[in-house]
Amino acid sequence: MTEAAVTDAAVMGRAVRQFERLQRLVPLGNLRTRRDYLRARRMLDRIIDSIGNDGSGPAADLAETLGIFIDRYEARHVRMPKASPSDVLRLLMDQHGLVQSDLPEVGSQGVVSEILRGKRRLNARQIQALTQRFGIAADLFLSASR
Repeated sequence: MTEAAVTDAAVMGRAVRQFERLQRLVPLGNLRTRRDYLRARRMLDRIIDSIGNDGSGPAADLAETLGIFIDRYEARHVRMPKASPSDVLRLLMDQHGLVQSDLPEVGSQGVVSEILRGKRRLNARQIQALTQRFGIAADLFLSASR
C-alpha cells in the first residue's frame, strides 16, 4: 500500500469510529424502528430548543440532517390524516393563539371567516403569506383534501 492509501485508511477508520460515537448520542442514519424514530424526534426537539431561531452553525446543520432521517421514516411509516386547507389554518391559529383578525396577510376578518367555514379557498398569495409567517411548506395547503 502507498503512504497515501495508509493515511486514507487511517482517516476513514477514525471517521467511522467518531460516527459510531456520535450515533450513540444522536440517532443519525436510517431510522428502522419506532423507538429510533421517537428518540430522533426527542433529540431534534432538544436541538431546536437550544438553537432557537438561529438557522446557522453546526447545531442547525445537525438538526437539518436529523430532520432528513425523520422525514424519510415518516414518509414510510406515518400516515398523515387528510385535512382541508381550512383545517390546517384552524390548527395553526390554535397552536399560535391567533384569532381571525390576527391574519391580515390572508384578508379581512370576514375573508378569514369564509376560509375557515370552507366557503372560500385560499389563493396562491394567501398561501405564500401563510407559509412565510408560520415557516411551513405550502404543500400543507395545496395537497390537503378539498
